[in-house]
Amino acid sequence: MTAYWISTYLEVHDADKLQAYAELAGPAITAAGGTFLARGLPSAYYEAGRSERSVVIAFESVEAAVAAHDGEAYQAALEALGDGVTRDLRIVPGV
Repeated sequence: MTAYWISTYLEVHDADKLQAYAELAGPAITAAGGTFLARGLPSAYYEAGRSERSVVIAFESVEAAVAAHDGEAYQAALEALGDGVTRDLRIVPGV
């Protein structure tokens, strides 16, 4: 079953660290089977009215998404990111 990796960036503290992360994370995620579906600021937002950068990535399964996150290449990206952002990341199974 497809799974979705959903990240929302609550605060960016260091744009340079975010850039270093992005340069490593994108290739690590695609190499692990992830497909980027959406990335950027919302075109419209409702409810709490938060305009945060969001990223949605599809994987073939929850297990594949978790393996990508826990893999060496993505962990190196997280190390580069450090305290550069405050974000929420979740992996959600598809329906």
